Amino acid sequence: MDLISLLLPLVSGAAGGNLIGGILRNFDLGWMRNALAGAVGGGIGSLILGNLIGLQMPATGMDVDNAASLAQILGGGAGGGAMTIIISTLNRMFGHSTV
Repeated sequence: MDLISLLLPLVSGAAGGNLIGGILRNFDLGWMRNALAGAVGGGIGSLILGNLIGLQMPATGMDVDNAASLAQILGGGAGGGAMTIIISTLNRMFGHSTV
């Protein structure tokens, strides 16, 4: 596994978490917590999407498949947004402040 295949879902997950926090204000955790929750969710989401559709990043750093990269980005963004919503909902359920 190369650095690109690690960074794509983490960065897109952080972006997805911040996007959800910005659009849906009642799920906003603050930009840092949105990014952290998004990065974790991005890693999980890209693994799930990659396994569901059968696209994996290649092991070599220079032979990057465009479809696999797109799956990493989409899965990371969706997983990051979903994880931000889940964390925010859990915070509210247990009475913690979100900001």
